Amino acid sequence: MTGNNHQVQPKKYSSLKEFYPFYLSEHRNTMNRALHFTGISLLCLCFITSMLFHNVYFFIAIPFVAFGFSWIGHLFFEKNRPSTWKYPFFNLACDFLLFGDIIMGRQSFKST
Repeated sequence: MTGNNHQVQPKKYSSLKEFYPFYLSEHRNTMNRALHFTGISLLCLCFITSMLFHNVYFFIAIPFVAFGFSWIGHLFFEKNRPSTWKYPFFNLACDFLLFGDIIMGRQSFKST
């Protein structure tokens, strides 16, 4: 076999605190951040509605609205691949962290 057999291994994150700066670097585009914010807002709305009205359809809609808005943001605006599959739990937690940081004014829709 010819060529270089060494492949660059992706960084392994061991904590949410360590992962969040990487997450923010993958979410610099204003429209992508707005779409993530919208997706998490709709996720919360669907969850609350499903609980209040005992309607499973709103619960089933959660992944479609949350991931749909996020993936559109990455595909069309950020032009990168979401890290959802590599870091599913850190990624979901950071979606909520970014959502909360935007509401609290610690982050904006524009990347700093």
